Amino acid sequence: MFEEFQYMKISEKIKKKINEIKPGNTFTYQQLSLNNDEYIAGTKAIERFINKGIIKRVSTGIFYIPQKSVFGELKPREEELIKPYLLNKNGERIAYITGTSLYNKMGLTTQIPRIIKIASRDKRIYISNVNIKATPVKSYVDVTDQNYYLLQLLDALKDFKKIPNLNITSAIIILINIISGLKREEINKLIKFAIYYPPRVIAFLGALLEEINVSINLNLLRENLNPLTNYRIGINDKLLSTTEKWGIK
Repeated sequence: MFEEFQYMKISEKIKKKINEIKPGNTFTYQQLSLNNDEYIAGTKAIERFINKGIIKRVSTGIFYIPQKSVFGELKPREEELIKPYLLNKNGERIAYITGTSLYNKMGLTTQIPRIIKIASRDKRIYISNVNIKATPVKSYVDVTDQNYYLLQLLDALKDFKKIPNLNITSAIIILINIISGLKREEINKLIKFAIYYPPRVIAFLGALLEEINVSINLNLLRENLNPLTNYRIGINDKLLSTTEKWGIK
């Protein structure tokens, strides 16, 4: 009788948490605020909610609330399916999406990859289930919720020549628009992170920033470049007027 009462109490606790989660969003056991002695009953309650169709399982330990539309049930967005893998047990970001999937969202390519790349400093993240597949790459600096979008931008500069179906003219405009929308402190962080990337990224960022004329000191970028080295990115001064100053060909 007591065990049944405990189960019902934990089940109600989980249901209350689930009701706070937006349909289409994923969640894990950690977000249910279960105590160590509540996990066994909690897993039983989760299975019952799955059987009733209240929630659905993405993969082991990852669930979502089904989202209804006039066209039927919608699956979670790609970002939601991957989100639990990007966080550590404390809910802090340790990874981010990069590669062609990211560049597609940035508008740099129309290609949609079959396998997504996930960048992290210390953790190699693999995903392989019916919903999504992902492989790991190493990030150049530690990833946080405050810097990952800046690292994504630097990744786009790093991979510029390798982005499939890239329209260089449109890509330069997109990159300039993104950087122009950053705050001064974000640009300062971007410069600080760039020096951990290959020299061509440093040169490319310097050329873009000087083109935008953001009135920010670019000496840190210049100090980390060899003035005698040329960087073959496939951009000329007709596309970006500052390329010659930064040794870009």
